[in-house]
Amino acid sequence: MSTVFTYTSLIIRALRVYQWPKNLLVLAALVFARQAYDPYQELRALGALIAFCLASSATYLFNDIMDIEKDRAHPEKKSRPLPSGELSISTAWIIAALLLAGGVALAWLVRPVFLLTLLFYLVLTISYSLLLKNLLIIDVMAVALGFVTRALAGAIALDVAFSNWLVVCTLFLAMFLGFSKRRHEIILLEDDAQSHRSVLYHYSIHYLDQLILIMAGGALITYTIYTCSPEVVQRLGTDKLYFTIPFVVYGLFRYLFLVHHRTGGGDPSAALFKDIPLGITVALWGAACTIIIYLI
Repeated sequence: MSTVFTYTSLIIRALRVYQWPKNLLVLAALVFARQAYDPYQELRALGALIAFCLASSATYLFNDIMDIEKDRAHPEKKSRPLPSGELSISTAWIIAALLLAGGVALAWLVRPVFLLTLLFYLVLTISYSLLLKNLLIIDVMAVALGFVTRALAGAIALDVAFSNWLVVCTLFLAMFLGFSKRRHEIILLEDDAQSHRSVLYHYSIHYLDQLILIMAGGALITYTIYTCSPEVVQRLGTDKLYFTIPFVVYGLFRYLFLVHHRTGGGDPSAALFKDIPLGITVALWGAACTIIIYLI
């Protein structure tokens, strides 16, 4: 029994289940398009979410296989199942293939056109692992585009409109997180940074700090415009969404605090669970959006 539990725990670590909250962006369309009361739409949204979780874990395994040698010399990544040797490469390939097949099949059941969006995400992620992660700025843009794809995929799965402003806001926020991660890597790896990720040679702390501030400002401005947009007000039937702006402001500022004073920014998913103020802020933002959209 203990052996089964240990192996299950190993698989969960290899799939990076703790990063699945990123895929909750797929559900954004369900909430912001006022579809949360429709059981059929809820089922399609859930299917889309699970499909992305399966597909993303498959790409995580693929990335770990590609980077296994570099990860073995990384102070944090060396403890992952593949670099540590706890999980064999052949087993990882089999699991990745099964996850990919399950994600593709489920995506087709949700909506054939949604499958095309998932396939685009897979091509983008694999391209990142093989090439794009070595290109200055494009590396972070590719990761950010993955977040945008998740958000748009949710709308495509439900066949509903999605605000352009929210798409742009998602892009800026994702790039804010991406550049923060690059900053964390440079500080953590110091002189060995380039050997782990060649693109880090072209980045500097000062340069990244400027990019991080620009992206934070862009995310805040575009979110503010989104909440006050006449199109959004008409679609949601309320002009009170701007009351959620303080949560966004505090969340951005709190994350900047973690980046500059707690050497954070390496993993947004981990920060969400480890930093209580940040986690509470995100939860309150979600609750406030739901209450304003559906009850006010």
